Amino acid sequence: MMNAGSVSTAKSRKALKEQYLNRKNSRENLDRFIPNRSAMDFDFAHYMLTEVKKGKKNLDCSPASVAYRKLLAVACNMNRTRILAFKNKPPTPIEPIPSYLFEPVQQSKTVKARRYIPQTPERVLDAPDLVDDYYLNLLDWGSSNVLAIALANKVYLWDATDGNTSELVTVDDESGPVTSVKWAPDGRHISVGLNSSDVQLWDSTANRLLRTLKGGHQSRVGAMDWNNHILTTGGMDGQIVNNDVRVREHIVKTYSGHHQEVCGLKWSGSGQQLASGGNDNLLHIWDRSMASANAQYLHRMEEHTAAIKALAWCPFQANLLASGGGGGDGCIKFWNTHTGACLNSVDTGSQVCALLWNKNERELLSSHGFTQNQLILWKYPSMVKMAELTGHTSRVLYMTQSPDGCTVASAAGDELRIWNVFGNPEVAAKAAPKAAPEPYAHVSRIR
Repeated sequence: MMNAGSVSTAKSRKALKEQYLNRKNSRENLDRFIPNRSAMDFDFAHYMLTEVKKGKKNLDCSPASVAYRKLLAVACNMNRTRILAFKNKPPTPIEPIPSYLFEPVQQSKTVKARRYIPQTPERVLDAPDLVDDYYLNLLDWGSSNVLAIALANKVYLWDATDGNTSELVTVDDESGPVTSVKWAPDGRHISVGLNSSDVQLWDSTANRLLRTLKGGHQSRVGAMDWNNHILTTGGMDGQIVNNDVRVREHIVKTYSGHHQEVCGLKWSGSGQQLASGGNDNLLHIWDRSMASANAQYLHRMEEHTAAIKALAWCPFQANLLASGGGGGDGCIKFWNTHTGACLNSVDTGSQVCALLWNKNERELLSSHGFTQNQLILWKYPSMVKMAELTGHTSRVLYMTQSPDGCTVASAAGDELRIWNVFGNPEVAAKAAPKAAPEPYAHVSRIR
């Protein structure tokens, strides 16, 4: 049996063990103390432990000798009783050069103010009898700041400078309705495509018909674009025709590649390449340097799954084209027209009716049909939505921009709206990026 003393000793050991374990497991005892050895006088400690004790045997113990040794210890700083003693901290050195002089100077960055994009139009104009047809192009803004819009059998001109409206032409029922309008580069002459397959050329200043182009198509002309004195027309028959308006025999070249109606036509900024979109879901790139009268396409893109009407050449990159697909597609695609490669595709979720590049910033504006009938401003190349402009109650089939590139006009079956979506002219003139020149534009390509 264990006696009472053994029991108490065991209990005390158990208590000490528990106390040790508790201290070991506590957060405040995670680290052990490690002294700074450089702050200790080991030489003095060694001497005190060894030499002093050795010399005590031969020391003179007279009062005079003891007093002398005490004075000597005080003088030599050897009268310390602690052997392993910490030294006092050295005085803080004075900085010869202030440390703040070495800190990097933080330059204040100029943050570009975010452009205000109005959510409401500047003007709303009535557009009665506007034909709600996806395949037509009934709106265009000329270089003289005059907006042309076709309403049924008539073409009206709205002067954006003074706000005056005038009627240019009324066609008869046999020729009408008007299926397309397009200003010439001079801002004075305008072409009018008709349902009868004819194309009229008008002088807007004199309000006079100059000539009628016949024989190019067998059905309505829904798409047109100018390249200097060449008027290119696209028809429901799938044909694309170059018309030289200076000569009597105006048909100088035809482009065969579409099997259904041509609803989109756009020449590049350099005038070297022509993009065409059709109801056959095909996008073609044609090269002007092809010398033959019946030209073959340079590239054929078949990635869209619906009709292609919306086409827009990038103003700051010569070989970049944006295209938009109809209701069964709803995608905006970007193309390198030199190689024919698709660079990006964005699903918008609705019919893409028209596309416009901002001439002053890297932005793209698209207009849409069902279900929201909105305009969307995209940041390029990230394609992040910057703004959505709503208000139209019908699909926004037609869209064009002012000569300064700041104001946009959109037309639908309900009305015509004027938006200040691309900024103020004064700011835009300073920020306008220069277009990159198309490489080897003067060299004829060999296929």
